[in-house]
Amino acid sequence: MPRYFIELSYKGTNYAGFQVQDNASTIQGEVEKALHIYYKTTFQLTGSSRTDAGVHALQNFFHFDVPQSFNNQALQKDAYHLNAILPADIAIQSIYPVAADHHCRFSATSRSYQYYIYQQKDPFLQDKAFYCPYPIDHALLQQAAAEIMSHQNFTTFSKKNTQVKTFLCNIMESKWEQLPNGTSIYHVTANRFLRGMVKGLVGTMLLVAKKKITLDQFKIVIQSHDNTRADFSAPSHGLFLAKVQF
Repeated sequence: MPRYFIELSYKGTNYAGFQVQDNASTIQGEVEKALHIYYKTTFQLTGSSRTDAGVHALQNFFHFDVPQSFNNQALQKDAYHLNAILPADIAIQSIYPVAADHHCRFSATSRSYQYYIYQQKDPFLQDKAFYCPYPIDHALLQQAAAEIMSHQNFTTFSKKNTQVKTFLCNIMESKWEQLPNGTSIYHVTANRFLRGMVKGLVGTMLLVAKKKITLDQFKIVIQSHDNTRADFSAPSHGLFLAKVQF
C-alpha cells in the first residue's frame, strides 16, 4: 500500500499536544480534520515525535497509507490547499511518497531539540522562550551540558509513569549557544528522548548555572536515576523540536 510522509511545523501554544486526544485540540487532530475536508476521506496518521502541550516544532512528521497512489506532481498543490484549511499556527511544508516500510517514528535515527531562554524582558519572546531574569553563569551552564554527553541512562530526567522499555539514550550533541541579543539556546540531539527529558535537563542545568548545586552534585543527580532530584520547572513554551533525521 502506498505510504506518504507529511512534513509540518507548528506553534504549540494553543494545543494540548501532538497526538490526538478526546475533547482536546491537538496537532494531529487538526491535520486529520484538514485532510478529511480536502480529500473527503478519513486518514489514519502516525506521528514521528510526540511533543507535549505547548511545545513547538520547526520540523515534525506524520505518515499515512492509502489504497491508491496520489499524483506526486500534485502533492505540493495539495499541501497549499491543506494549509488554507489548517489554523495559522500549523503549516504543512511538504507531502511526499516513501517506501512502504519507511516509518516516520521507527525509521528516525535522531531528533534534535532547542530550548530558548532570555534574561531581558521582551514581549515578543514571552510565548517562545523562557524568561529567566536571574544571574546565570554561562560557563557553568556549558560545562553542565558537556557533562550530559558522558551519560546514557537518563532515568533521572524522565517523568513518572513513562511506559518505556529502557531509559538509555545516546546523546550526540549537548551544548549552549549565546546570541548577541542575550538569548541562550540549548541544542541537544539524541537517538531518542524520554517524556519531559529536555525540560528536566534544562531546569537542572540552570540550577548549576545559578550556583544552587555544583557540577559534582549535578553529576550525582544524573547518576542517582531518581527523577525527584531533577528540576522539571522549565516551561514548555521555550522548547522546540528542531529536526528529525532519517
